[in-house]
Amino acid sequence: MILFILLGAVLGALAVVFVLQNIIPITVTFLSWQIEGSLAVVLFLALMVGVFITLLMLLPGLIRDELRYSELKRQKQAAEDELATTRKVISEVAARPVVVEQPPTVML
Repeated sequence: MILFILLGAVLGALAVVFVLQNIIPITVTFLSWQIEGSLAVVLFLALMVGVFITLLMLLPGLIRDELRYSELKRQKQAAEDELATTRKVISEVAARPVVVEQPPTVML
């Protein structure tokens, strides 16, 4: 846990240094849009758009996996219920007294 905090602090410090070194104003043109801002802000926005697009691409797979996981949990519960029922039946059958019928004896 402490390692992640330290790693986060180091990455935060590096981000601050990056922003302070890249304060040059630039203009980004995309189709008919123009965005003006510091280089660091534009790069950060581009990074956030990339993260957002990646999350949108991963979302269908995550939903599919969650649905599959729910189905597997339901199947597991059904199998456990069936196993419990089977064990109960087996123990009831094992508890019954065994009646052995003697075959009729034939006198000759």
